[in-house]
Amino acid sequence: MKENKKQSGSLMLHIATPFILFAMCMGIIMIVLIKPSDQLQRYKGLVFMDELKIDPENANTGLKIKDNKIDAVDEEYLSNKGEIIRPVYAEHYADLTCDVFETTVPVYWGSDIELFEIGACQSSGSAVFGDPGNSVISAHVNTFFAELDKLKVGDIITVKTNYGIFTYTVRENISFKNSEKKYVIPTKDTRMTLYTCTKDVFGGSDQRIGVICDLTETKYYSSGKEE
Repeated sequence: MKENKKQSGSLMLHIATPFILFAMCMGIIMIVLIKPSDQLQRYKGLVFMDELKIDPENANTGLKIKDNKIDAVDEEYLSNKGEIIRPVYAEHYADLTCDVFETTVPVYWGSDIELFEIGACQSSGSAVFGDPGNSVISAHVNTFFAELDKLKVGDIITVKTNYGIFTYTVRENISFKNSEKKYVIPTKDTRMTLYTCTKDVFGGSDQRIGVICDLTETKYYSSGKEE
């Protein structure tokens, strides 16, 4: 009798095992489907395209993030001329705002997985605000650039730094493959390029969307601000 019970139990285990394995696999698949694509990219060690990136000197000793408070400045302290304060790698040196974005977007100098978690990243090979050229900024589609696809031609974007305020107007909506570099390379004209990846639940999208913006106004902080 005991032998029959053992055989019956063993048979039930063999029958149940495939169903248990199937349920476990389905559970794993569901977790993958609901996990945001930016988190998947993080665990894979992926970041946005940044071929112009300049590695920091302390790359092997750990990332040192420098957070700054971007203060508001009264109109009386603004001037058409001023000095640019160049950021160091991993420094929060600008805030980006527009009517479309729900929150202010902090901009960090350089690209790093950790920086993408706390703000937008500007290619360290692109133009600093106030210099001529292409200022290239990217961020995750599920976080800071979630509303980037809502920007339209003519929309106004304001960039505030600790040395000046720069106003841009959206010139063109763009879409390109991550292997294309024509929108992120240096340019002779002064512009700002914002981009992110398209939404993909599997986190493997190679398509990018964004906007090209023309610089329409520049105001620097006059010396009176520090007095």
